[in-house]
Amino acid sequence: MKIGIDTFCCDHGRSGTGTYLYYLASALGADDRNEYVLFGSGIDRYTYSTENAMPFLEVKVPDSIQAEIFWHKFLSKRFYKAQKFGAVLYPAASRMLPSKFSVPGAAVINDTLSMMIAKSVIPKKATLKSLSKAQKIIVPTKFLRNDLISLGLDSEKIVVVRHGIDHSRFYQRPVEERDIVDIKPFAIKRPYILYPSRISGAGKKHIELIRAFGVFKERTAAPHRLVFAGQEDAFAEEVHKAAFASKYASDIFITGFFPREGLVQLYCGAEACVFPSVQEGAGLPLIEAMASGVPVACSSSGALGETSGGNAILFDSDCTEEIASAIEKVCTKGEARDALIKKALEWSEGFTWKKCARETAEILESL
Repeated sequence: MKIGIDTFCCDHGRSGTGTYLYYLASALGADDRNEYVLFGSGIDRYTYSTENAMPFLEVKVPDSIQAEIFWHKFLSKRFYKAQKFGAVLYPAASRMLPSKFSVPGAAVINDTLSMMIAKSVIPKKATLKSLSKAQKIIVPTKFLRNDLISLGLDSEKIVVVRHGIDHSRFYQRPVEERDIVDIKPFAIKRPYILYPSRISGAGKKHIELIRAFGVFKERTAAPHRLVFAGQEDAFAEEVHKAAFASKYASDIFITGFFPREGLVQLYCGAEACVFPSVQEGAGLPLIEAMASGVPVACSSSGALGETSGGNAILFDSDCTEEIASAIEKVCTKGEARDALIKKALEWSEGFTWKKCARETAEILESL
């Protein structure tokens, strides 16, 4: 079967959705049962190229949301017919779906849709109407499945397919006794606490983490720095202001977008990974950190508790004291920290892109 994969609204690879598509495309490319074709804006012709490179079809549409919505609504049917697709996968379905499905479609939802609707990030009526017409909806966690059911979508068509991580890159390495992690163009002083996430809104809780980091530093006088690594949106200005106003501003480092190639070194050099976001639908950076042998503390809200599988220190992201205590626990050397790392390493082994691709392919074939 010939299967199309829509690359529109995947942020040109610079987001969780873009990373998901990059690795899924690589794993699906090894599947010889079906023919897969990526399609989208010409700017992404090489964005999702991997060792199992798929053909890429350029859709000549201006690089704007309005133009892409128009294409999906009025022009995609002709394109699908010409390509003779048997099914289409929509990795960014919370932001881009056709209003009608001329070809059977599977919509991938990696975001907490109820939260996006509540903040008017996406229109409720149009989004839910499009999703209700998709033949299948793929989500990475039970948390997201329940979120969609609460919005009135049919539970029978919602399938949980857990994401994977690249175990050839993310694995525990011997800790190098170096004061600096040199990842061009950055030179990051150790020890540091890492929060690898896009700065895209208050729900990511960067500001709360800055406050808790101050309490941790005040309480322990530890030499640790706090590193934020992720693409910046409009809300980033508020985060920069909070960091600058902190008593420990000199120990807070904001990298902006961080190249995928440098993430391995970034994780391996970290003392701990702290993830306070309350709006995650999956939270793969947690698993990447775990697989790298880095202890994790994360929010008890959203999908992170489920994703971490009980192998992280959980906290209330609105409680500064709880976050500070969690930071102290994951940064304190000892048997408890070693046991947490060991359990998390074992848990991370269950997240593979090969398994994710196989289950996704089976859903697409069933259409």
